[in-house]
Amino acid sequence: MAKAPSLRWTREQLLIAVNLYHKLTFGQMHSRQPAIVALALKMGRGANSLAMKLCNFASLDPALKMRGIKGLSGASALDRMVWLEFHSNLAEAAPASETAFRALFGADDTKEVEVTPKNGVQVRKVPTGPTVTMATVKVRRGQEYFRQAVLNNFEGRCGVTGLAVRELLIASHILPWGTHEAERLNVRNGLCLSRLHDAAFDIGLITFDSDLRLRLSKRLKPALSQRSVAENFAAYEGEALQLPKDAVLPDEQFLAVHRDEVFQK
Repeated sequence: MAKAPSLRWTREQLLIAVNLYHKLTFGQMHSRQPAIVALALKMGRGANSLAMKLCNFASLDPALKMRGIKGLSGASALDRMVWLEFHSNLAEAAPASETAFRALFGADDTKEVEVTPKNGVQVRKVPTGPTVTMATVKVRRGQEYFRQAVLNNFEGRCGVTGLAVRELLIASHILPWGTHEAERLNVRNGLCLSRLHDAAFDIGLITFDSDLRLRLSKRLKPALSQRSVAENFAAYEGEALQLPKDAVLPDEQFLAVHRDEVFQK
């Protein structure tokens, strides 16, 4: 008689689960969620088991505690160890978990794997082949993880305008990629912005105050008579970032650095 598969969670399974955790908001962590159903099937586990594990991780997440969300209290010692391992070295753990996630779905370098709350896990062909170096692959896996986590945290919408065309959205870094290596893959260092607003944020023409409200640089003021500037910037001045109620908030200290060092006052 064949032995039944072990019900014990392995370290690798938990790292993949943490990866998915950061691509969903707390309210999406239930057994009917398409991404949870798809990943549980690949893991050979029940969707309810995976959903509960994500809710266990939620109890360890300080960003959710700030919003009064507690999660489930059943986190194991291994859960805690893997959570700490993942977040104490994001630069290594996030790309590694993205690689393991992709492997479960049989995706090589000719395919992209995207998690969205509505469609679950989608595997698609891409025009490029496996011709990049290992270092570049590692960077790409980290960027894929960060993009999906940030866009899904904002419900797939620009935080300023609400634009919901995924191809026109950018996972913007608050602290620049090039100068803040430790925060490159931190979801709280990310904003979901349209390509236009990402460019404006990157060069300091816009920023967000401590209440997450949009501020415009004085450099933009002379251009407010232009229809495109008025409709894309002036119309949203003073409005708060659009985020789901159970989303992880951008780090206020990171935004303060942007206001002080990048924003063109």
